[in-house]
Amino acid sequence: MFKQLRILILLLILLVVAWNTYFDRANSTDWNLPLRVAVYPINGDGSAVSERYIDTLAGKDFVTLEAFFAGEAKRYGVALDTPVRFYAGSRVRELPPIIDPDAGVLSVMFWSLRTRYWAWRAPEDLRPTPQVQLFVLYHDPQKSPTLPHSIGLQKGLFAIVNAFADSEMEGPNDTVIAHELLHTLGATDKYDRATNQPLHPAGFAEPQRDPLYPQTRAELMAGRIPMSPTRSEMPASLRSVVVGPITALEIGWTRP
Repeated sequence: MFKQLRILILLLILLVVAWNTYFDRANSTDWNLPLRVAVYPINGDGSAVSERYIDTLAGKDFVTLEAFFAGEAKRYGVALDTPVRFYAGSRVRELPPIIDPDAGVLSVMFWSLRTRYWAWRAPEDLRPTPQVQLFVLYHDPQKSPTLPHSIGLQKGLFAIVNAFADSEMEGPNDTVIAHELLHTLGATDKYDRATNQPLHPAGFAEPQRDPLYPQTRAELMAGRIPMSPTRSEMPASLRSVVVGPITALEIGWTRP
């Protein structure tokens, strides 16, 4: 009897979690109201450079990111003037859980649960309560010329973004932040994981361009500007980035 009661309680908890997850996802992509996104800075490498850079972010606005999403959403007929509103969250001192790249399925599941709990414990000092949490780990570019892979999770509506602690890299940083945000809304990658090359046609800003190469802009979920069949470049800023039609469909800006 006691065992059956425990199973019933567990099933009820899972049902509540599934119910909340469904409505969180649905509400985040109905676009009836602006999506509320909180950005929490973290010193990702413990360096003094990253610490000083985070200090400069106090009161940072997100005009560039908001303007990008406003312009792209308008192209797809979204009626909101500001479909995504960004808010500066408090600094987070605790680093997120780390996962081994070679981890097995069970380890990945356990990491996911730990990470969702870690994100849930973020400072609750923003009103209204954010729907999506972006945790941005800043790194000294002299110590880390290349960054770990960022990740955005639709389950839990949060992302862990690795960025450079350098004002000259704010354009690429914004591109990565925008990319991972759309992962939390259900957008999929549009590049070949083996080569990092954008996939044609979904990962091209102008898939019908003739000649096809070089492209002049990047599709956001491909993340790179295709220059040739084997070479692509990171965009310098969001001015060289677009949201492609498949991505727009995935996040609810258009309907099938």
